[in-house]
Amino acid sequence: MSEGPGDIGTAKVESGYAKPLPKIGVYDKPFWEYAKRHELRMQRCKQCGNVWFPPAPVCNDCLSQEYEWKLMSGRARVVSWVIFHQLYITGFKDEIPYASVLVHLDEGPEMITNIVGLPNEQLKVGLPVEVVFEDATPEISIPKFRPVR
Repeated sequence: MSEGPGDIGTAKVESGYAKPLPKIGVYDKPFWEYAKRHELRMQRCKQCGNVWFPPAPVCNDCLSQEYEWKLMSGRARVVSWVIFHQLYITGFKDEIPYASVLVHLDEGPEMITNIVGLPNEQLKVGLPVEVVFEDATPEISIPKFRPVR
């Protein structure tokens, strides 16, 4: 399959996963290696303590190049979302309408993700969620979120 906008690759049909997969680069490779182990880790600056996402070569606060990959709690709250009613990516055809959700992690960063185990009608600002991982392929696990149980 061909690549689409946003620099994401699509899974090979043989893998059984037809949704977009990340095109892993040098700066986010550790993020995806940890995700494969079902660990949500993000960069934490050794100088100022800032935690940021997406991965980058320097702290987005103080520009230090000294950081560590810190294990996150996996807890977050829903900030906002958009519901897609039109099919743009064929891998989502069985999920229309589906939501892309912005969550704010307890440690500070925000991520765009999907919520699992909750109908779109029950999404609300401030909803507490926790990370779960979808094993998309043997090489890639995707962090998603579900309502806190």
